Amino acid sequence: MTTKPIYLDYHSTTPVDPRVAELMLYYLTTAFGNASSIDHAYGDEADKAVSKARQQVAELINASPQEIIFTSGATESVNLAIQGSIRVGKTSRLPRIALSPVEHRAVIDTCESLRKKQLAELIYLEVDSKGGLDLENLEKICADGLDLLCVMAANNEIGNVYPIEAIGRIARKYGIPFLCDGSQAAGKIPINFWEWGITYLAISAHKLYGPKGVGALAVRKGYPLEPLIYGGGHQKGTRSGTLNVPSIVALGEACRLRGLEMDEDERAIAAKRDRLQESLRERIPDLVINGDIENRLAGNLHISILGIPNSAVIARIRQKLAISTGAACSSGVVAPSHVLRAMKLADEVMEGALRIGIGKFTTDTEIERAVEILKGAIGEIRQLMSD
Repeated sequence: MTTKPIYLDYHSTTPVDPRVAELMLYYLTTAFGNASSIDHAYGDEADKAVSKARQQVAELINASPQEIIFTSGATESVNLAIQGSIRVGKTSRLPRIALSPVEHRAVIDTCESLRKKQLAELIYLEVDSKGGLDLENLEKICADGLDLLCVMAANNEIGNVYPIEAIGRIARKYGIPFLCDGSQAAGKIPINFWEWGITYLAISAHKLYGPKGVGALAVRKGYPLEPLIYGGGHQKGTRSGTLNVPSIVALGEACRLRGLEMDEDERAIAAKRDRLQESLRERIPDLVINGDIENRLAGNLHISILGIPNSAVIARIRQKLAISTGAACSSGVVAPSHVLRAMKLADEVMEGALRIGIGKFTTDTEIERAVEILKGAIGEIRQLMSD
C-alpha cells in the first residue's frame, strides 16, 4: 500500500470538511431541486437552502444577505467586479484602475486585458522587499482620482495580510470603489465588509474547506454591476444561470463553520507553523523566510533555500510531501513568481522559493515528518552539487 504524501499546500486548495461534504451530498441526491422552480416542494426546498447559505456567507464577512452574489469562484467574482464596474465614456478620460503588483493573476490579468483593449489605464502601487504596501503612495494615487482600487486581503504566496481597514478608509475618503480579493483571507482572519468600506469582496469556497467551483461576490448597495453572463435574470440579473445548489449550500456551511471555529483553529495552525519554521531554521543552513512575518496568515510559511533550485527539491519530495514552488504556471510555461519579482528579491531567493501551507487538518506528526523530508532532500542535493 502506497502512503499518501503529506499535504502542506493549503493555499492552493483545502480538503473539504467532512461535515460540509455530508450536507452537500444531501443536496446532490435527495434535495436536488432547482432553486428557480417555484411550482413544487423540491424547488421550494432548494430556494430556502440558497437563502440560508446567502445568510451564512454574509454573516462571516459582516455583509447583508442581499449583497451576496454566488459565482463559480473568486476568479469569476473578480472578473465580474472589475469588468462589470469599469465603464468607458463616463468621463473624457479612460477609467483609471490602481492595483497592487502582488495581486492574484485573476486581478492582474483582468486589468491588463482592459488596458490592452484601451478600456482602462492601470497604475501599479508600490511594494517593499517584504511585499508590504506603501500607504502614503496609495493615498497619493487615490487623491489623483481613480475609478477602482484593487488590493487583496491576504497574499496567496507569501501570506501577507494587508491593512484592509486602513485602505478602505482611504478609498472612502476619495470616493473610490474598492475591490478586495478575500479568497485567501475569508475564514482565516476577520473581515468586516460593511464597516471597512469594501465595495466588492471576492471569496472562494475551496480556500475555506468547501468544494471547488463555487464562490461569492459581495457587492455594496448602490454599486450595480454590468453582468458578464446573460440568460434568465437569476440573482437580480447580475449573474444568470441555474444556481449550483449543492455547492452553494456547501459554501454556506463552510462559512458557518469557519465563523464558529476560525479563532481556535488559526491559533493552533500558527503554533504548528512556528514549530515548522524553527525546526527548518535549525536544521537547514541558508534558509530565508520571505514576506512580512509580523503580518501573515497563520498557515503560511514561504521560504527560500539559497543555492538550491526549488525544482530540484520538488523533484525529490513530490511523492512524500505536497508543497509548491509558488511559480506562476500558464499554458505549461513555468515562470518566476510575479509576486517575488515585484518584491525585487535576488535571483537566488526566487529560484529557491518554496511555499508551505498548513491547515486545520495538519497534524503535529506531519509537521515533524515534513522537516525530516525537506532536510533529507536538501542534504542529498547539496551532496550531489559538491561531488
